Amino acid sequence: MAYPETFEGWAAHGKDCLEGKFQKTQYKPKTWTESDVDIKIKYCGICASDLHTASSGWGEVEYPIVVGHEIVGEAVRVGKNVTHVKVGDTVGVGAQCGSCLTCPQCKAHREPYCDCGQVGTYNGKFYLDGPDKGDRSQGGYANYNRSPGHFVIKIPDGLDPAVAAPMLCGGATVYSPLKQYGAGPGKNVGVVGLGGLGHFAVFKEADAKKMGAKRFIATHDDDKVFSKPENKRSLDLIICTTNDPKMPLQGYLQLLKPGGNLIFVGLPEAGLPPIRPAILILNNVHMGGSAIAPPSMIAEMLELAKSKNIAGWIKKFDMNEVNKAVPSMHAGEARYRYVLVNQENGGKL
Repeated sequence: MAYPETFEGWAAHGKDCLEGKFQKTQYKPKTWTESDVDIKIKYCGICASDLHTASSGWGEVEYPIVVGHEIVGEAVRVGKNVTHVKVGDTVGVGAQCGSCLTCPQCKAHREPYCDCGQVGTYNGKFYLDGPDKGDRSQGGYANYNRSPGHFVIKIPDGLDPAVAAPMLCGGATVYSPLKQYGAGPGKNVGVVGLGGLGHFAVFKEADAKKMGAKRFIATHDDDKVFSKPENKRSLDLIICTTNDPKMPLQGYLQLLKPGGNLIFVGLPEAGLPPIRPAILILNNVHMGGSAIAPPSMIAEMLELAKSKNIAGWIKKFDMNEVNKAVPSMHAGEARYRYVLVNQENGGKL
């Protein structure tokens, strides 16, 4: 089979890309190695990280850049060093496509926290010795993706690949802290923010209850809501998915039981509001952060989603409608995840 030497994708060429200015662009993928997998892309979720990165909101990027790190498609070329997937499999790649694989973090299956640094699925550079050293990573708003096989995950048979796509980053990002901090029977968990990340963890009140939430607190309506007896010290864990720089952080901390954790998975461009250390010390509550999930945990999450019939709420757009979908996402209109469909490669709207 012939493999394309040049890929084509919808690339951001400047900070104004969120206005609907992505352009179809040809580019060279990373140099092929026998540890790689080429994926014929059928679906790619739109993540808020795509927008922050493409517009240089998290720092200056090198243009043009193809974003998208919730990639699902068909494995069409598999290097001889890759043994867990084969040609023809439905596979996916999340937000990471590289790490050193030898440091203590990588050996403990904590690749997102690699001591040498992770390589993002886009806006990254491969740094291991080899023919691809120094090559840029490019993402999934495209016809093909080439990624190291270690970060390519087989999508379970029977799981809708369009639904699986946003789970590869959005779903995994909330699954990781839920597991790390012991969410489960007997624990009360709160989710701040009803959006692309937050809706996976349980959303506006009516939607939240449809998805199984037992209670809903409108946290911006009344500062006194946090100290009400039914709310104060009621939660063991809060996952904060919002990017709101004006979030009522002091109030969120009041909701935690002693020993509770407030874990950030959203990444506001403007940082966090200030807090008084006394609220942490006198209540024995903790703030922390959690990044994306490692490949092994993503695979575990996908199996759970299949077995429990868990699915996010998605809306599909043809990939050629990216300049319609991205501005809508940027305007906050998504309920709750957008997925680009590459019909030319066999994706189904």
